Order: sequence, then C-alpha cells, then structure tokens
Amino acid sequence: LASMSVKEILQSLVDDGMVDTDRIGTSNYFWAFPSKALHARKRKLEELESQFAESSQKKEVLQKSIEKSKIGREDTAERAALIEELAALRQKKEQLKAEVEKYRECDPDVIEEMRKTNKIAMEAANRWTDNIFSIKSWAKRKFGFEESRIDKSFGIPEDLDYVD
Repeated sequence: LASMSVKEILQSLVDDGMVDTDRIGTSNYFWAFPSKALHARKRKLEELESQFAESSQKKEVLQKSIEKSKIGREDTAERAALIEELAALRQKKEQLKAEVEKYRECDPDVIEEMRKTNKIAMEAANRWTDNIFSIKSWAKRKFGFEESRIDKSFGIPEDLDYVD
C-alpha cells in the first residue's frame, strides 16, 4: 500500500464503488457518503436473504419429491427379484436387437432401397457414358481425330458401353 500513489488508491476506491467521482470543468471531484455504503450493504443483505429463502423453498420441494418417490420403492425381496428380471430382459432385448441387425440386409425395405439406389447409379453411369460419346463425336468432327487416338489419349477403355 505504501508504494501506491494517492491517485492509484483513489482510482481503486472509485473502481470498487466506494467513492464517487465527477469531472467539473478541469477538476475531478471525489466524494463518499457513509449512507451509500450502508444502503449498498442493506441491498446486498436483502438480495442474499431472498436467494436464501428461494433456495430453502426449492430444498423443501425437492425433499418432498424424494419422500414421494420413495413410496413403493422399499427394498423387498419381490422388488429385488423384479429388478433382476428387468436387467435380464434388457440384456435379452439387446441380444435380439443385435440378431435383427445381423439380418438387416434381408429386410425387404432395405432391399428396395438398394434397388432404388442401384437404378439411380445406373442412370448416372449411362448419362456419363453418353457425355463421353458426345465429346468423342465432337472431337472427331472438330479436330478430325481417330476414335482410337481419343480413347488412348484420355484413357477411355475400348469396350466402354452403356450399363444394362
């Protein structure tokens, strides 16, 4: 504290809201009223008390909810047996899901989806084959190239044809 200047200390008090400041003309005026600190503490106390009351109310509601949910969940031999049965049934369900997943490719819906996808892919392949034939035809007309030379230059297989 000894190394801090009066200006730094004053600025620190202003930053903490303990001292007010105003610029009037070329001068800076600083002031602090004892009642301001008292009012600030009162507001903070009221805010904390209201938060405490709210939290206490939430705690009561949760406590009642816990008590309500415990009803019918007492540890009995019957309950333990039901919990064991539930765990066994859940495990069986997972096994059945895994088995159904193994046979998924035989599902008629999946097969129909694959047929649709295959048809779209075949149409796309034929469209690109048609585009290649069009470009080859244009290149033969425009530049007088032989078809074999075009195929060789662009890596087009000799047996390129439409997909049936």
